[in-house]
Amino acid sequence: MKAISVINPKGGSGKSTLATNLAGFLAQRSPAVLLGDIDQQQSCRHWLQSRPKELTSIETWRIGADNVARPPKGITHAILDTPAGLSGKALEKVVRVSSRVIVPVQASPFDLWATKLFLDHLAEIKAVTRGKAEVVLVGMRVNSRTLAASQLSEFLARQGFQTLTLIRPTQLYSHVAATGATIFDVPSPLAVREREDWQPLLDWVEAS
Repeated sequence: MKAISVINPKGGSGKSTLATNLAGFLAQRSPAVLLGDIDQQQSCRHWLQSRPKELTSIETWRIGADNVARPPKGITHAILDTPAGLSGKALEKVVRVSSRVIVPVQASPFDLWATKLFLDHLAEIKAVTRGKAEVVLVGMRVNSRTLAASQLSEFLARQGFQTLTLIRPTQLYSHVAATGATIFDVPSPLAVREREDWQPLLDWVEAS
């Protein structure tokens, strides 16, 4: 099983948007994809509960008699949505079980300050320094025509991790999330620009 964690300790950074849409994409290629909440708000579990049965199925944790959450048997990919404030030993544990880590970053100064401290810590975790967990950055809700987008690009370029793509803000993400769907569940003509933004990230995931 390949575990891909979406992590940023700053709340509202776009973690659930990344996690749900990535799970939706992978579910079209594999019948055994898990979307797992580590977030106490359980946003992804609520999203899964609203997902129409006619769409590709996405698994979640199975709770055993011992009240321990485990992945169902046969899972090929696990997408882990993590909580705000994840740090210390809890962060190291999540990174240790992940082959890949995606860090969503927004362009506000508060997000950049918080993310800088987080990335400095992340770079020192053994699973990262030893190459067992590959880390990439994704700009979220980025309008390329704004000064904030330029500042974000400059910030990302100074970090020690690869930036894969910048994802623009569109209403489609809110519309599909409300119905338990993703941009990969709607007809292609309705999500042309959004899917273009995602392609570098999808190529990276599929290369794993």
